[in-house]
Amino acid sequence: MSKNNKNANLSNIKMQAANEVGVPLKDKGYNGDLTAKQVGSVGGQMVKKMSTEQQWKFSRINRNAEGHKVIVTYEVEFGM
Repeated sequence: MSKNNKNANLSNIKMQAANEVGVPLKDKGYNGDLTAKQVGSVGGQMVKKMSTEQQWKFSRINRNAEGHKVIVTYEVEFGM
């Protein structure tokens, strides 16, 4: 995926999030007239949209058995 395509996708998610929370975000141009609360609500909605189900995997050494690796998986679900 190219950088321009990633930026376009992120911009689309941002505009959808702004519409969902009712913030008059302009796609291009000056948005400095928005309050921190409005901008934060857009960012929060973006996080909800992008990470509805997030999974992290860690590899760590089990200190009880020398040289033994254990894969630890944490599943986190964000939603209402």
